[in-house]
Amino acid sequence: MHMNDLELDVRGLKCPLPILRTKKALADMTTGMVLRVVATDPGTVKDFAAFARQTGHELLSTGEQSPDGVAGEFVFLIRRK
Repeated sequence: MHMNDLELDVRGLKCPLPILRTKKALADMTTGMVLRVVATDPGTVKDFAAFARQTGHELLSTGEQSPDGVAGEFVFLIRRK
């Protein structure tokens, strides 16, 4: 299990906002720091995989959680390059 240095809540936002907010958050972090992103848009699963490939940041994990048994939330851990 990875620890995160910062958490970003992009629940309720649709593409491209989750990626744009993540890019901004990572820009304010230093190399090796880990960002935990929580999103509700199912498209973010593909978007974050592509974002990591294109930017060189390391996508440490992708998961889904269902708080209160309602619609799933997607959780990403990204290590800044």
